[in-house]
Amino acid sequence: MSAFFDLLLQNSITFFAIMDPIGISALVLSLVSANVTKQEMNQVASKATITIIIAFFVVLVGGDFILRLFGIDQHSLKVMGGIVLILTALQMITGGKKNKKQTKEEQEEAKEQEDLSVIPIGIPITFGPGLFTTIIIFKQESHSFVDMTALIIAFLINALIIYLAFKNSIYIKKYLGITGQNIITKLMGLIVGAIAVQFIVSGIVNLAKGYL
Repeated sequence: MSAFFDLLLQNSITFFAIMDPIGISALVLSLVSANVTKQEMNQVASKATITIIIAFFVVLVGGDFILRLFGIDQHSLKVMGGIVLILTALQMITGGKKNKKQTKEEQEEAKEQEDLSVIPIGIPITFGPGLFTTIIIFKQESHSFVDMTALIIAFLINALIIYLAFKNSIYIKKYLGITGQNIITKLMGLIVGAIAVQFIVSGIVNLAKGYL
């Protein structure tokens, strides 16, 4: 039972760091109308959360098929996934992820969309390539029902955190401010970077064993 909770905690922290709910909530506010109401933010939070949960189970179920389809070794995926996470971490630390400016065409297109909750808030802002590869890697490392249960519960816990962060994003911005949110994002970036290094080292070591 102790192993289950250790794995649950590890997976939960990893997902939390990659998803960065506090930092992402500021970006969400920048995408919606400046006059957005509490009720409208509740709807955005609900739809975005449902979107990432559906995406999670699609990747969880179809991940093995994708690997077999393209003949990708799980250790190669670990290395590549680690590189993707390092790029994500660098964006979080330098602020590139949050300060990316939209072109006029992108802004006009966003205004024409009736609902931003699914795209781009759900995918790819919250559920991006870093999270995609991490889920597949964790799925490959899950060798029992207990491991898989810990993985699913860890993601659902973070989906709940995302929902609460988006729902209360107005208050988070009010109390933490942009500076506070940026500090949290940079700290999460350091954690994501450390996780990425572990993925890369583990993948390279196991690939090397196969050639020695």
